Amino acid sequence: MQDLRGFLDEKVQQYNQPGFIPNDPISIPHQFSKKEDIEISGFFAAILAWGQRKTIINKCNELFRLMDRAPHEFLLNHQEEDLKRFLDFKHRTFNSTDTLYFIHFLSWFYRNHQSLEEAFLIGQTGDVNAMESILTKFHEKFFSLPDAPSRTKKHIATPARKAACKRINMFLRWMVRSDDKGVDFGIWNRIQPSQLICPCDLHVDRVGRKLGLITRKQTDWLTALELTEKLRELDPQDPVKYDFALFGLGIEEKF
Repeated sequence: MQDLRGFLDEKVQQYNQPGFIPNDPISIPHQFSKKEDIEISGFFAAILAWGQRKTIINKCNELFRLMDRAPHEFLLNHQEEDLKRFLDFKHRTFNSTDTLYFIHFLSWFYRNHQSLEEAFLIGQTGDVNAMESILTKFHEKFFSLPDAPSRTKKHIATPARKAACKRINMFLRWMVRSDDKGVDFGIWNRIQPSQLICPCDLHVDRVGRKLGLITRKQTDWLTALELTEKLRELDPQDPVKYDFALFGLGIEEKF
């Protein structure tokens, strides 16, 4: 385990640096400086993060042009007429119905709350293993408005459906992890880095298995927990920093 820690720590140093940003969806929230804009753009970028990274970035840029490059301002002050511009927005199976509900929920939420972090605190127990509760309660909250379309629920994963919750875990890494490298934002402080679950995407999953960090046959919520438990053995306070190493090994080095 000591050898593995040394190897992965080196890879974290290699990939957790500003050069990682331009080709990754995290480049989208890095275009903004206002906290609420970072949250909103980061949330959309993470949820839309499937497929080719270049396409994801282009689609996010298209979406935020439709919000006049000021998402928080748009959510709070748009008129009904302004929503028509989203009727042609689509990324893979995420269509205009989904986009309009996301806008509807986030508009409602930001009119009543300062930060999107508050939506993730409903299930916060303070325990290191609180993330299952945090994500389950967030999903319930997000789809609690009366007109929530059932089709849109598939776009935010929940442990209640045994999903690995890759994209939402990635978003939380961006918001919660804090270091001096300039990649993750660390603008939320009521969820601890030790509570984060490693985003288990295709590349991370493959590398994790090669390194013996994952033994489960399928990739689901329990797989994400298994991987994170192994990473906590390497660093109990900041296990998800190793996402940089596993992802970098997978996508850049084809490990």
